Amino acid sequence: MSLQLRVYVPDHPLIKHWLTIARDKQTPGALFKTAMVELGRWLTYEAIRHWLPTVETQVETPLTYSQAKVIDPRIRAAIVPVLRAGLALVEGAQTVIPFSNASIYHLGLVRDEETLEPSCYLNKLPDKFTPDTYILILEPMLATGGSLCKCLQEITQRGASLEKIRVIAILAAHPALQKLAKEYPDLHIYLAMIDPELNEHGFIVPGLGDAGDRAFGT
Repeated sequence: MSLQLRVYVPDHPLIKHWLTIARDKQTPGALFKTAMVELGRWLTYEAIRHWLPTVETQVETPLTYSQAKVIDPRIRAAIVPVLRAGLALVEGAQTVIPFSNASIYHLGLVRDEETLEPSCYLNKLPDKFTPDTYILILEPMLATGGSLCKCLQEITQRGASLEKIRVIAILAAHPALQKLAKEYPDLHIYLAMIDPELNEHGFIVPGLGDAGDRAFGT
């Protein structure tokens, strides 16, 4: 069976609302950060809809017993925010991840302004992921796709399975999706919107500017 990149743009009014707030250049820093938190929350909600496994259980209601389902408590989970901008999505993502033991591993990537190639300045990933670890990658802007490909390379070479990975991004441009479709065709990505192009500096257009600068006021 041929593999195909799966890109989801949920038709959700809250995602559309908070994306509009994030795009507006008049939005102050504190409100922009709130918009990122909310986008992280609702996109993660959509991403885990058919992802996390459940198990059967039984609970006692005030009246009788009832069959029920819960998220399988045995699963391993990890959140990988790509610094800096990915940090702005963590808070929202954590509010809908239904277990408190999800590890957070930071990965710092910076893009060369001339070559647009990423390099790593911080890597706090573990030496090994088990293949059954569910991994949520938070990378808000997919412009060329280079940073996410670098992130996926670091994660998969540590044993992670692409089947267990979901990517949360705010925006993606066509060049990034084309690159990812070629290099990681069985990936699942959740977006607020697909923007058509990049400018001469490699920024997504119309985009929302530098998400890290706007979220952290730098």
